Amino acid sequence: MEKYYQKEIECATRDEILKIQEEKFLKQAEHVWNDVPYCRKKWEEKGVSLSDIKSLDDISKLPFLSKDDLREAYPYGLLGVPLKDCVRIQSTSGTTGKRVVAFYTQEDIDLWEECCARAIMAAGGTDEDVCQVSYGYGLFTGGPGLNGGSHKVGCLTIPTSSGNTQRQIMFIKDLNATILCCTPSYAAYIGETMKEMGMSPEEIPLKAGIFGAEAWSEEMRHDIEKTLGIKAYDIYGLTELSGPGVSFECSAQTGMHINEDHFYAEIIDPDTGEVLPEGEEGELVFTSLDKKAFPLLRYRTRDICVLTREKCSCGRTHVRMRKPKGRSDDMLIIRGVNVFPSQIETVLLNNGYAANYQIIVDRVNNTDTLDVNVEMTPEMFTDNLGEIDARQKRLSEGLKNMLGIKAKVNLVAPKSITRSEGKAVRVIDKRKI
Repeated sequence: MEKYYQKEIECATRDEILKIQEEKFLKQAEHVWNDVPYCRKKWEEKGVSLSDIKSLDDISKLPFLSKDDLREAYPYGLLGVPLKDCVRIQSTSGTTGKRVVAFYTQEDIDLWEECCARAIMAAGGTDEDVCQVSYGYGLFTGGPGLNGGSHKVGCLTIPTSSGNTQRQIMFIKDLNATILCCTPSYAAYIGETMKEMGMSPEEIPLKAGIFGAEAWSEEMRHDIEKTLGIKAYDIYGLTELSGPGVSFECSAQTGMHINEDHFYAEIIDPDTGEVLPEGEEGELVFTSLDKKAFPLLRYRTRDICVLTREKCSCGRTHVRMRKPKGRSDDMLIIRGVNVFPSQIETVLLNNGYAANYQIIVDRVNNTDTLDVNVEMTPEMFTDNLGEIDARQKRLSEGLKNMLGIKAKVNLVAPKSITRSEGKAVRVIDKRKI
């Protein structure tokens, strides 16, 4: 039987959701106009004033916000309340050195934790569960978000953070942890370590995992589910909006339900900024409807995905976003072709390799090169060069079929690629573009 944290809102009618969104949006627009001079200036530069915003339909009149704005306004330029009303910051590294710093009032934190509580209950969690939070704590949003959500559900919470993998496994076993929250690459590493310790999935009590903060493929999901003996759920979020819990998977696993009473989603053409019809693939744009300390309107996530309102068997009525195909800002363009790491991961896992790989892009004689270093599993490890060469060729052909361009595959020994206890570093781009 499907579990809900706030059934009345999670299963609200479309009209009820739109009414909530419009009321909150108009209030938030007024808040931003009055209290965030940086954004007010951007509106004025586009010829928009508060009097032009009369309904939710008018959201398309507003300018977009991007990471560039966050860097330019760093640290306090996008703050929407007096600093004395803020109780916390969370932060993530920026692409050019400056960090993204997001501010929270206590109410902002409460609403964020409610979103995470919805995700935990959608994964089958109740107050009888033991939830092990192995996301990083501190400035990273993963640990604090799921920790707070776990408390709201009433789970016994084990705040292990990431790292010390053998201790993680000990707690899972000794404290009967039933739900694991961490990055998918770390979940895979926990499974790999268990196997090395001679432990089978039947020896641990885990039933579900809530994994996010990095792109992962369906093949990686199945691999983790098999290794840990669980059902693996996806969760999505951004520090800029709050953190994990912006959207989450339910038992149907046909996309992640966006918490539409807190976030308004649009899909745009990443090149023109034009809003696209529902069902078309494009860049995801979010408006935070009720966050007071850091109220971002029309924030460009750079995530490429599709929205769908098809009826979901779980009973939730909030729009679903498909798993992001990749990000338009960390999407690789190699010899004119768009390449997402998740595409490479799919080929590797379909051929029996674990998700331990590294993509190295370079430019030689004005031509892009694509190398993929792939770890062999202990079972397939061999020093037979002829066998290794044949396997490399098979993978290279599989990647060419998937990507449309040639990649050089290098099979390397087990454990030779550095493991990650947080977000995995998959791509090294050496090009000077």
